[in-house]
Amino acid sequence: MTVAPQPPPRDDVRSDIVRAATRLLREHGADAVTTRAVAQTAGVQAPTIYRLFGDKNGLVDAVAEEVLAAYVASKADTEPGDPVADLRAGWHRHVEFGLTNPELFRLLGTRRPGDPSPATVAGVDVLRSRVRRLAAAGLLRVDEQRATTLIHAAGTGVILALLETSAPRRDPGLAEAMLDAVLGGILTATPVTSEPTVAAAAVTFAAAAPDLPGLTDAERALLTEWIHRSLTLLRGPHG
Repeated sequence: MTVAPQPPPRDDVRSDIVRAATRLLREHGADAVTTRAVAQTAGVQAPTIYRLFGDKNGLVDAVAEEVLAAYVASKADTEPGDPVADLRAGWHRHVEFGLTNPELFRLLGTRRPGDPSPATVAGVDVLRSRVRRLAAAGLLRVDEQRATTLIHAAGTGVILALLETSAPRRDPGLAEAMLDAVLGGILTATPVTSEPTVAAAAVTFAAAAPDLPGLTDAERALLTEWIHRSLTLLRGPHG
């Protein structure tokens, strides 16, 4: 009796498709990552891609996850240290990743508003945790959300600016200068515990508010709202 060949496991097919899309992206650019081209390269039918990934965005997300995981795995993990030094290290890794994977970075940046890639969301979450450490150390003079948004926007902008210039002509100090400019606008000269200011003290208190004992969830939410309202007033209409 002849036994019909068994189809490859679902996970193997998925991995083959992701590898094919990654190869097309690196060798031929973002425009080459079409459903038809990926299916042909992976040796599958186009409906298989839709069944496993939903749509092209789902496939791009899977590619981003694999490339990002490989990149992170290639970097040595370090114990958290000085929060400013850790932020600088994270900034440099982010810029390096964007310059090393330009087509993927551009592809992730073309997503529809309100539909960010999970890789982007995860990156912002890491940034947010680093900013929270700055706030808890009394080093922020703006609220955490503004600091996170400024750093994220500056990082994205500097990578795109560098990618618009051929590698030999890039300003090697541009990313560092951009980070210094942002930090100059969001950090206090000294920790709030040493020389408190109203705004810096409010930011530090806001970082601690979620962990304050003895408060109900409603009381904690109301306290946080008051703090952020105070920060908005301190910044003024042009803050």
